[in-house]
Amino acid sequence: MSDLEGFGFVMPHWFYWGWLAVMPLIMMAWDRWARARGAAPAEPEMTPGELQAEADDPLIYLKFEGNWFTRAIDWTSEMSGEIVSFWTINAVVFYFFEVIMRYLFNQPTVWVHEASFLLLGMQYVLAGGFALLHGAHVRVDVVYNLLPVRGRVGMDIFTSMFFFVFAFVLMTTSWTFFENSYSMNETTVETWGIEYWPVKGMMLLGSALLLLAGISKLIKDIVLFVRLGQERVA
Repeated sequence: MSDLEGFGFVMPHWFYWGWLAVMPLIMMAWDRWARARGAAPAEPEMTPGELQAEADDPLIYLKFEGNWFTRAIDWTSEMSGEIVSFWTINAVVFYFFEVIMRYLFNQPTVWVHEASFLLLGMQYVLAGGFALLHGAHVRVDVVYNLLPVRGRVGMDIFTSMFFFVFAFVLMTTSWTFFENSYSMNETTVETWGIEYWPVKGMMLLGSALLLLAGISKLIKDIVLFVRLGQERVA
């Protein structure tokens, strides 16, 4: 990084990737330690709007918790969302550092903006499984809300075929991007020139997590659809 010596402090590439790998683990360990000592903050209460949304959705009370296979996938999705959520702290710290350096010391950085948008992009692709687990993806529910409970579950099962086509294409495409990027040791075109293949590797990992979360949801939907049919017959 001798060509960047005139720019002041520049975060080394190895430190950036290493910090992103260990920082969530440190924060999670700290959180567990704080909870064990009884110092963890109380869980935020749900707003009246959130409570009403749950009350309006009968599927909330009929969810099938799944078997060992779906629980393992759900745990993985939950942990992936928790891990990448801690990365947001880094983006805040990075931009705070940039503001201080730019406006107080008149030494703008060459790495903060790139480090932050790569970080947020990786968060976006890695959080797909977590979002699917908690029903956070946007969907058009004009017709969906008019269906009975079993009809909604059946609609989820039917539309899952389109989801799996998308997830499979995303994963295979991400693998091609990652393989090509790694083979040529691709770097970004900005001055910082950090390795780009880890980002595309996160695309592959995120698409795999999304696919697994979809499999878990489909299994639970099928079981719930059958159970609702049996209750209807009985």
